[in-house]
Amino acid sequence: MRFASSELIDFDTHAMKFPRSSGVLLHITSLPGEPGTGDLGEQAYRFVDFLAAAGQKVWQILPLSPPAEGNSPYSAYSAFAGNPLMISLPQLIHDDLLTDNDLSQASPAPTQSDATTAMPAPTSPASQRHCDFAAAAVHKEAALCIAFERFQNTASHPLRAPLLAFCKKQAKWLDEFSRFEALLRRLGDATWTNWPPELVTRQPAALSHWDEELAEAIQYSKFKQFVFDRQWHALKRYAGEHNVQICGDMPIFVAHESADVWANQTLFAVDETGNPTLVAGVPPDYFSKTGQLWGNPQYDWDALEKTHYRWWTERFGEAMRQFDLLRVDHFRGFEAYWAVPATARTAVSGAWKKGPGAKPFDAAREELGELPFIAEDLGLITEEVHQLREQLGFPGMRVLQFGFDQMEDDFHRPNTFPEDSIAYTGTHDNDTLVGWLKKREPSSPDPLAEWIATHEHPPGEQVHWQLIDAVLQSPSSIAIVPMQDLLGLDNAARMNIPGQAAGNWTWRMDDTSLNAALADKLKSMTQRAGR
Repeated sequence: MRFASSELIDFDTHAMKFPRSSGVLLHITSLPGEPGTGDLGEQAYRFVDFLAAAGQKVWQILPLSPPAEGNSPYSAYSAFAGNPLMISLPQLIHDDLLTDNDLSQASPAPTQSDATTAMPAPTSPASQRHCDFAAAAVHKEAALCIAFERFQNTASHPLRAPLLAFCKKQAKWLDEFSRFEALLRRLGDATWTNWPPELVTRQPAALSHWDEELAEAIQYSKFKQFVFDRQWHALKRYAGEHNVQICGDMPIFVAHESADVWANQTLFAVDETGNPTLVAGVPPDYFSKTGQLWGNPQYDWDALEKTHYRWWTERFGEAMRQFDLLRVDHFRGFEAYWAVPATARTAVSGAWKKGPGAKPFDAAREELGELPFIAEDLGLITEEVHQLREQLGFPGMRVLQFGFDQMEDDFHRPNTFPEDSIAYTGTHDNDTLVGWLKKREPSSPDPLAEWIATHEHPPGEQVHWQLIDAVLQSPSSIAIVPMQDLLGLDNAARMNIPGQAAGNWTWRMDDTSLNAALADKLKSMTQRAGR
């Protein structure tokens, strides 16, 4: 199953008709296995095996980028680079870059730490594991330094030519990112506006000086990105061989503390000192009287248009190299975006500004061909946003948990999902399905109770499985279920609470979670749904 097949595209409307299928949402860091955090090693391959055995065709993940702050993959040092914490160290043994003794000497293996999370106390075995990102970083950095030194000292190493080829092919983003990372490590400050003025303004003489001064560190950064890319594409090939497509996730914004903004200041809303003038957020609503202030610098869309959206085309192109499908986060920002003065303390003083619409996507299509994208169109969405999505031919998202707040509002109710949509029980920002069921306060009459009573389900089926079945049975072309929902976990296993600064992104699946019984149950349910 290849989603980008020309047989699935209506070229008059660009509408992509995805095959009826289903999949699972699970981020790489949530995989079990090595201490510290999930990675691209053996457990990732075992998860592909599970998906194939369960009849699933899609593995959806969160962004792969290196987090800039708070371990959030949605705020990263680069829109292009991969997160070195996801590198599998045991695989480097097979590449003759590490030995078992190297791993034991690098540093003590990290341990699971409850101190890394502010989530509620776990209530079931599968929710007791959490990532320890800090300990994993210390351990992996030490081991990767050993691997790099061995590589540098082995002139005939078989990976030398592939590394050179990778660096040449990815030079447009890799050169700047590696320079940025080397400077960040040397200067000890991710806020590049605090760097010496000649670096903030990127004076050629200063850049040349630091390129020479940090030559080894720059090469080390490129080495890590090569290793990540090599391991990622090996996993992607394995998934493809098992008829599993990988769906990536692209945040619309990038962090100010990123190589992207530092290297492309004219494309962002920053002043002559590099500081943001306009930042991203959302306006006040029912959930927040002051809105949400995200702080990412806004784009200078006029400047981007003058380049024919070159940076976006390169970003989309790299994403299409990495993934089979791509979820574009905060899609409504392309139609209109909430711009807040950088000096504001809340989002109240922001204003709506018109976005570029279809132009960045049209520019990308000219060079890349059809775009197998999913539009994240959740929240307060205007008719103009729906029109833009339909114009581009991207399916939108429907989320079961949003469908039972009011009796008369059935937009997110499974039986109303359109075929050109991607159906979810919940996303990484939602409660788990079991957590949602425990928390919700039913109205009278209760739309969920009435809906369950009027729909057929296998006798004695648990409610959360009934709701999973409803999403699978929906008309949506693709149905996605978070792994936590398949395991029936409560909110101790929740991935993210929007607006909460600490304790997110840490949930890990237990080693024993994947088993034949779960695979068989999901496969049977998937087959009944015709997926």
